Amino acid sequence: MNSAVWLPYCGPAPAGGEWRWNLDPVLIAGLLAAAVVFAWRARGRERALGLAATGVLAISFVSPLCALSSALFAARTVHHVLLVAVAAPLLAWALPARRTGPLVLATAAQAVAFWIWHAPGAYAWALSHDAAYWLMQTSLLGTALWFWAGVRCASAPAAVAQLLIAMVAMGLLGALLTFAGQPVYAPHLLTTAAWGLTALEDQQAAGLIMWAPAAAVYLAAALLTLGRWIGPDARAGAGAA
Repeated sequence: MNSAVWLPYCGPAPAGGEWRWNLDPVLIAGLLAAAVVFAWRARGRERALGLAATGVLAISFVSPLCALSSALFAARTVHHVLLVAVAAPLLAWALPARRTGPLVLATAAQAVAFWIWHAPGAYAWALSHDAAYWLMQTSLLGTALWFWAGVRCASAPAAVAQLLIAMVAMGLLGALLTFAGQPVYAPHLLTTAAWGLTALEDQQAAGLIMWAPAAAVYLAAALLTLGRWIGPDARAGAGAA
């Protein structure tokens, strides 16, 4: 497989030790505009969360992580986890709370989008065309934002249940990639050696990232929600009522 076939948005795979920033002026202008909007229109916690989300997006798309994700599937996984498990919940709590329909639909949409874009064919397509790349990124972020906004407005039992389902969906995909017997992502077959990894080792590292730290975000959110639901503050409030 000729690596020149793959022309990802973040540019060609960098050589080992090369740290390349993405200075796309349209992207940078969009991120600066988002930061200005949050700084100007939001207040207090919402402003801080919005600016933090913008910073996470900048790390994902502007920092050398963007170029590194052209070389390593593990770096691409970190990039996607930052979108769906860090930037999306920050945005969900930075924006005005509003009901977005049944949470179960948001959970399904998030899982389907994540699984589809990590199918080898869809993933390769996204690294071949800028339009497909941005379709991947916006659908991952959009469905995750829908999910987290739903979690914010849902009852505690519903939120805990759907967070655990999301955790299982993320962990299951990670486990499948970790135990796969061969590399399945064609764009990375020839790009990992410069970073001291085989394509299979890179894929296994990505699977472990999904299986452990990424899934743990959903578990932590479920435990936090559960603690607030049944904790001493909740019981005191119920007693006072």
